[in-house]
Amino acid sequence: MYPRKPAGIDNRSALANYRAPVLCALATAVLIGGSAPFTKLLIEGTGPLALAALISLGSGSGALFISLAGTAAGNRRSHMEAPPGRSDIPWLIGVTLFGGLLAPVTLVLSLPGTAAATAALLLNFEAVATTLIAAAVFREWVSRRVWVALGCITVSCILLTHDPAAGFGLSLPALGILLTCLFWAVDNNLGQRLSAKDPLLVISVKGISAGVVTLLIALAAGEHLPGPATAAAAMVVGFLCYGGLTSILFLLALRGIGTARAGSLLAVSPFFGVLFSLLLFAELPAGAFYIALPVMALGAWLMVSEEHSHPHRHPATVHEHRHRHDDPHHDHIHEAGDPPLSAAGEHSHKHAHAELAHDHPHQPDIHHRHLHRR
Repeated sequence: MYPRKPAGIDNRSALANYRAPVLCALATAVLIGGSAPFTKLLIEGTGPLALAALISLGSGSGALFISLAGTAAGNRRSHMEAPPGRSDIPWLIGVTLFGGLLAPVTLVLSLPGTAAATAALLLNFEAVATTLIAAAVFREWVSRRVWVALGCITVSCILLTHDPAAGFGLSLPALGILLTCLFWAVDNNLGQRLSAKDPLLVISVKGISAGVVTLLIALAAGEHLPGPATAAAAMVVGFLCYGGLTSILFLLALRGIGTARAGSLLAVSPFFGVLFSLLLFAELPAGAFYIALPVMALGAWLMVSEEHSHPHRHPATVHEHRHRHDDPHHDHIHEAGDPPLSAAGEHSHKHAHAELAHDHPHQPDIHHRHLHRR
């Protein structure tokens, strides 16, 4: 009933199709690792709301600049990427609120009371929260291996959050960082619904909208903008570590391997964060850090080494997104008005998928959101 392999493709080439999104997720992890330590450098002398606004504005304006530069160079993005439509507006509002406004503000308010290396490890809770929401709300399949990995990361976060001198034994700044992770987790899952759309447009709208709103709130609260050098540095950090390049890479990862897997690959980001923190601040973390680090490392390894393959069925559907034609899902016939393929063999247009049943290695990308038997 099920062909063991799709015609014209073997398991090795099927896995190769996921290499690029996995690399995008890992690059995202490296950049996110720098978010806490580099932001901590900018906190002194800058109001938290103003700093969060500059971070979001740097994210959105950087993505907009890349888009406009490509247009000026003659690249027609409509041939390569599907623009967001009217039905995407609720998702755009959601990612702007949670990822562009609430998460940066909460993180900036929480960082002064937390060591940079500890904050970098705590940010790994984003992977746990992202996967839990993807599994519980959006019904993405999560294997036993990933659940064990999430347990390891959660135990590490509990160790890092414990503060015997604080009320109830919990550090409020550390809890604030965990709340930041929850906001980013919601952002990641809502972003999955936008992952087939043009990432530059999505990030531009998200970053600029959130930045303008946060800036107005900051000015109303009596905060002042920092000097030009600090403001420019904050916008660069926003583009590299919070949104902008980070979000573009993560949306490409979401498109290819789904929310739970892309989110779980962020589990390696704290190790880069710890490295950045030690280089920038030369401060030694507290004793619990050294217990949490190997436990979190085990969880990260379990996540990144997961493989998934079984017979599955694709229902007939019609949609629009960037795609290639060397995979088992895009063998449609082109019309005269469809855009030409790029040098990399990609383009974007509305296309139909016939019902298909087969077996090959896959992840919960935009073509593999099927249910699984427990």
